[in-house]
Amino acid sequence: MRAEITSLMGLEVYTQQGVFVGRVDDALLDPEKGVLSGLALGSINRDLFNQKSRGVIIPYRWIMAIGDIVLMRHLKKHGKDTKRK
Repeated sequence: MRAEITSLMGLEVYTQQGVFVGRVDDALLDPEKGVLSGLALGSINRDLFNQKSRGVIIPYRWIMAIGDIVLMRHLKKHGKDTKRK
């Protein structure tokens, strides 16, 4: 999966079940390997993450597809499925 890093900024991130996770604020690079290692998300879904968190970092290996949105593997919170209701 190839994309310019700048094209990722501002994209909304959803799980494969359609649950909004957050918006891409930044990208984390692994300088030793020369690869993208994660995405820093802001405007996060407070139902999924700690209410005090300003953002989260999603490992790039969780990303399934990038297009008009970023699609990632489905998350579970506290052992419960977070499927869209």
